[in-house]
Amino acid sequence: MEADYYKVLGVGRGATDDELKKAYRRLVMKYHPDKNPSPQADTLFKQVSVAYDVLSDPDKRAIYDQYGEEGIKAGVAPPSPSAAPAHAHAHGFGGGSGPGFRFHPRSADEIFQEMFGGSFFGQGPRSPWSGGSAPQSVPGCAANAAAAAAAAAGFSPGSGEASGGSARKGAAIERQLACSLKDLHKGATKKMKISRDVLDSVGKPMSVEEILTIDIKPGWKKGTKITFPEKGNETRNVIPSDLVFIIEERAHPKFKRDGNDLVYTHKISLVDALTGCAVQLTTLDGRSLTVPVKSVISPTYEEVVQGEGMPITREPSKKGNLRIKFQIKFPTALTADQKAGVQQLLS
Repeated sequence: MEADYYKVLGVGRGATDDELKKAYRRLVMKYHPDKNPSPQADTLFKQVSVAYDVLSDPDKRAIYDQYGEEGIKAGVAPPSPSAAPAHAHAHGFGGGSGPGFRFHPRSADEIFQEMFGGSFFGQGPRSPWSGGSAPQSVPGCAANAAAAAAAAAGFSPGSGEASGGSARKGAAIERQLACSLKDLHKGATKKMKISRDVLDSVGKPMSVEEILTIDIKPGWKKGTKITFPEKGNETRNVIPSDLVFIIEERAHPKFKRDGNDLVYTHKISLVDALTGCAVQLTTLDGRSLTVPVKSVISPTYEEVVQGEGMPITREPSKKGNLRIKFQIKFPTALTADQKAGVQQLLS
């Protein structure tokens, strides 16, 4: 039984090229075996591809309209404009002129890749971000080929089908950018090397390398995003994805950040806790700081030093506070005389 290619695609016999593309995009997203696990998906996917391959080619479509699927398989030449209707030559394939027309069917994957500019599912185009030596390279940053191809197909995530609209932008590519607390306190400049595909003058992808410069501003916090617009792979009919770096704060051995404040923990003896002490430390910007503490220090006591915390990005002239916490070392044992002396002092 012959397949009705128009019914396969769900279009009328007068369908335009744009309508054929929309129908193909919608159905191929529905039946692609990597997306649809049903046993019939592969067969339907191939049927949709064959139907589109025939109807999207003017010569093949003319043969199909005149002689049906048998005419395509038999290699009948394209009919002349004055050829008789299909039913007059249902078996003899008359009306054509010139040598036979050889039909070269393309694979479903070949048609799919031509339409979407890459494999939507599974292994897609090469990764756009390569590793390397200094300057830092973006590690293994996949270009989200599926999102890019979906955008090319007019596929809206969650919609389940292609919309057939104009070119859309691929999903943003996000990567962590590790920064030390010192970098976030003083500010720093980081250079990132990326390798991505761009299209040349004839639309062929070519690999290029770029150096991206990121100026870390004093006071930036974990989660701050730095966006480089459209630095993803260039593919046909797709607006390249944005590359987004997200600040990740590395732990510091001595300081801990709490909002705009810095927290520093200092170990002291019980004697110092009761009689007072001086805390000496080196700040994140390399200064030596001495903080005298005259109060009696309890386990929950904090000494606050105004203006020695993290810079406030939106108010460069201001800083948070330095909060000094204390870890008190208690003696493990006391003699009878020591206990008596403590009781006498504290009574």
